[in-house]
Amino acid sequence: MDNTTFGLTLTILGMSGTLISLWVLSLLISGLKKIYPIEPPAPAAGKEK
Repeated sequence: MDNTTFGLTLTILGMSGTLISLWVLSLLISGLKKIYPIEPPAPAAGKEK
Protein backbone atom coordinates (compact mmCIF):
# COMPACT_ATOMS: atom_id res chain seq x y z
CA MET A 1 0.00 0.00 0.00
CA ASP A 2 1.52 3.31 -1.01
CA ASN A 3 1.55 6.40 1.18
CA THR A 4 -1.43 8.09 -0.51
CA THR A 5 -3.70 5.08 -0.10
CA PHE A 6 -2.60 4.61 3.49
CA GLY A 7 -3.18 8.29 4.27
CA LEU A 8 -6.66 8.30 2.74
CA THR A 9 -7.60 5.07 4.51
CA LEU A 10 -6.40 6.39 7.86
CA THR A 11 -8.23 9.68 7.30
CA ILE A 12 -11.51 7.94 6.47
CA LEU A 13 -11.22 5.60 9.45
CA GLY A 14 -10.34 8.45 11.80
CA MET A 15 -13.23 10.63 10.65
CA SER A 16 -15.65 7.71 10.82
CA GLY A 17 -14.54 6.85 14.33
CA THR A 18 -14.95 10.45 15.44
CA LEU A 19 -18.45 10.77 13.96
CA ILE A 20 -19.57 7.44 15.41
CA SER A 21 -18.29 8.39 18.88
CA LEU A 22 -20.09 11.75 18.68
CA TRP A 23 -23.30 9.95 17.63
CA VAL A 24 -23.02 7.54 20.58
CA LEU A 25 -22.39 10.48 22.92
CA SER A 26 -25.49 12.28 21.62
CA LEU A 27 -27.57 9.12 22.17
CA LEU A 28 -26.22 8.89 25.72
CA ILE A 29 -27.08 12.52 26.43
CA SER A 30 -30.59 12.10 24.96
CA GLY A 31 -31.15 9.02 27.10
CA LEU A 32 -30.01 10.81 30.23
CA LYS A 33 -32.34 13.73 29.46
CA LYS A 34 -35.27 11.30 29.26
CA ILE A 35 -34.28 9.58 32.50
CA TYR A 36 -33.55 12.82 34.38
CA PRO A 37 -35.69 15.57 32.81
CA ILE A 38 -34.98 19.18 33.68
CA GLU A 39 -37.82 20.62 35.73
CA PRO A 40 -38.54 24.32 35.37
CA PRO A 41 -38.13 26.23 38.63
CA ALA A 42 -41.32 26.76 40.56
CA PRO A 43 -42.45 30.38 40.74
CA ALA A 44 -41.68 31.95 44.08
CA ALA A 45 -44.70 32.88 46.19
CA GLY A 46 -45.24 36.58 46.84
CA LYS A 47 -43.16 37.89 43.97
CA GLU A 48 -46.04 38.77 41.67
CA LYS A 49 -46.20 42.19 40.02
